[in-house]
Amino acid sequence: MAFLVLLLLLNFVFNATNAQSTSSIIKPGSSLSPINNSYLLSPSGQFAFGFYPYKKGYSVGIWFENIQQKTIVWTANREASPFPSDVTLVLTTEGTLIVRPKQGQDVLIADTSSDDVSQLATSASILDSGNFVLLNSSGGIVWKSFDFPTDTILPGQRLAVTGKLVSSVAESDHGSGKFLILMQTDGNLVQYPVGAVELGAGYWATSTFNAGYGVSLNLDGNGHLYLLNDTGFNIKSINTNYVNASGKSMYRATIDTDGIFRLYSHSSDRFDDWYTEWSSSNYRCDPFGLCGENSYCVMIDGEPVCRCPPHFDFINKKRQELGCRKNYSLVACDTRNDQTFDFLEVNDVSWKDDAYLSLSSKTKNSCRDECYRDCSCEAAVFENELCKMMKLPLRFGRRVLSGQVTTFLKIGGELAGVGTRKRKRKLRMDMLIISITVACLTLGFLAVATIGVRKYRAYVRKYKRVLRLVNNRVAEDVSLKSFSFEELKDATNNFVEVIGKGAYGTVFKGVIFDGERTVAVKRLEKVVAEGESDFLNEMKAIGKTHHKNLVRLLGYCYDGTNRLLVYEYMENGSLADFLFKSRLKVNWEVRVEIVLSIARGICYLHEECETRIIHCDIKPENILMDDKGYAKIADFGLAKLLMPNQTGTYTEIRGTRGYFAPEWLRNLPITVKADVYSFGIMLFEIICCRRSVKADVPENEQVLAFWVNDCFKANEVEKLVQNEFVEKSKLEKMVKVGLWCTQDEASSRPSMKRVILMLEGTVNIPDPPLLSSFVSSPPRLSSFVTSP
Repeated sequence: MAFLVLLLLLNFVFNATNAQSTSSIIKPGSSLSPINNSYLLSPSGQFAFGFYPYKKGYSVGIWFENIQQKTIVWTANREASPFPSDVTLVLTTEGTLIVRPKQGQDVLIADTSSDDVSQLATSASILDSGNFVLLNSSGGIVWKSFDFPTDTILPGQRLAVTGKLVSSVAESDHGSGKFLILMQTDGNLVQYPVGAVELGAGYWATSTFNAGYGVSLNLDGNGHLYLLNDTGFNIKSINTNYVNASGKSMYRATIDTDGIFRLYSHSSDRFDDWYTEWSSSNYRCDPFGLCGENSYCVMIDGEPVCRCPPHFDFINKKRQELGCRKNYSLVACDTRNDQTFDFLEVNDVSWKDDAYLSLSSKTKNSCRDECYRDCSCEAAVFENELCKMMKLPLRFGRRVLSGQVTTFLKIGGELAGVGTRKRKRKLRMDMLIISITVACLTLGFLAVATIGVRKYRAYVRKYKRVLRLVNNRVAEDVSLKSFSFEELKDATNNFVEVIGKGAYGTVFKGVIFDGERTVAVKRLEKVVAEGESDFLNEMKAIGKTHHKNLVRLLGYCYDGTNRLLVYEYMENGSLADFLFKSRLKVNWEVRVEIVLSIARGICYLHEECETRIIHCDIKPENILMDDKGYAKIADFGLAKLLMPNQTGTYTEIRGTRGYFAPEWLRNLPITVKADVYSFGIMLFEIICCRRSVKADVPENEQVLAFWVNDCFKANEVEKLVQNEFVEKSKLEKMVKVGLWCTQDEASSRPSMKRVILMLEGTVNIPDPPLLSSFVSSPPRLSSFVTSP
């Protein structure tokens, strides 16, 4: 084993030596290329400078090299096209750093050419700070990347007056994006949409506009983000909850592609993910410019989405961020008496204040009337007893989380009705049209009736034939495909590749539709529903469930004694694999999002789908992860199909030991609160990244729920996430939600809808009572261990 490790280490060193330049410095005459000697390493190996793969070619930049995520922190020539593989990076004798193609123009990276020889660059190097520098013959710095940041600053780097960071277009596109953060001359640090600085359309600021000229943004090596004035005095700590936490060795502050400025940290473990220490906003619709003109941002399933107001359409449905345009005609300043208007009302949406006139208005109706009387007004926004008169287009719209805001959109033309003169002309024509129409209808009625009767009889005969062909299949409103057993046998290559096994049966990987779609085929065992109609009714109920966080049922097989279900395939396995088998620990932010996703899926089953469903077996093995990392609930709706005498990890109680609620043992009625209890146990597992029962730990930690309860009581919740920094208030919130969910009395547990509100921070979470099952006597480990 030791020999194998040594071989791997030698292989890594060899590859690293071949990948980087043979020297840690560039001098005239030496060069880098994308294929050989592609980058330089800083002395400690933490940062690299050189060529990195980008789109279908290469770009020049700086990145973290000694972590698994090679995070780019600086890019040269952001707007340039990717370089081909046959270019070289050269420091010329004139002191310029260029990318030289085999044919064509040189591309300038940095220029120190000068009549002053002391300012001429004679070498280049990447420092341990992540700063790439050009040095003169005396070793002095004459150019540095820290003076030309892109979207990120590093510890020791300063964003000086008029300096700015500009977001990237996307994670895979490092060109200049839609958002920037600017260090203004008045001392205020402000975030803007690109191109909107002159409009004053800032959406976040440090409110230090009285600090005067010379203020700079700084980040130190302990993760402290702050503003200094020109005398070196700290005028504002930006991350006010800053804690010099041990174990964090790397920091960066980045304006992300979604327009939010975030401070990230990374532990010394190269396999960890970046952790968000602080962000300028927790509401992802805050950044102006996420959505284009006449559209507004709303949060759906945790993601910002653009929407159009009524009677507006997307300019491009495939690129909804481009905005909306009206689908009605309106001549607002038409002075004719026959022009009429109506108003569309949009609530709880704010826009950038581009009002040409603001009036005091006590009510919404009076604001609407003011806009009606003003022929220049195309929209009016009523907020805080102020009426803002505006013209289209409206910009920077977003759903507001609190406060009363009403937008009135003036519509006209065919939507609002035509003028009186037009109505009079129409009235004069009505009698003539009616007379002609009645005559035509009278003559055609007999012919139409005769043809209609014949067609109706033919339709009835055809419909009856279709009904006979359907023969008890799922109702027409359920889009499930019925497969024969032979079809699924072929799809799974005779049930060869097993991808899972549980209480309901074995799951096999397969392909359907001529190999176009990969699916998971669950072969059910010992189902209760003996009759076809009972089985199909259950399929109908499951088939009607459609939610982002539920695994989609695509079809079924009812063929003799064979009962099979066909699901969408989830290639990333289960949450149990993520939490308990992966080498990489899932970071806190991702775990929180997984908890929310699961909660939303269970809430849908309990309260929103047509046939309400109690899952009865919520556990990490029944939470599957899709290719985007989203959590989806599996095996819902199958509890009614399970035979009550199954063995193994299941008893007559439906559920898995360690997860089922106390009411199962007390023969009490089972409600949706049983799922809430299981969710709470699983929440503890997600928090701590360990099983709910674990034997190889101290006795007081073996039963996870018991240990969580003790840690909360002792105000020591940080023990639950050892070797990981998590803000204590956020950790306590999650723990309190779990303790409420695992209360012994079902009536004391919250609904899943309230769980979501607690997790999102919408409602306050009172301190939960001690778990009663732990008050009388500590639980025995054997009470919780799952049977083999």
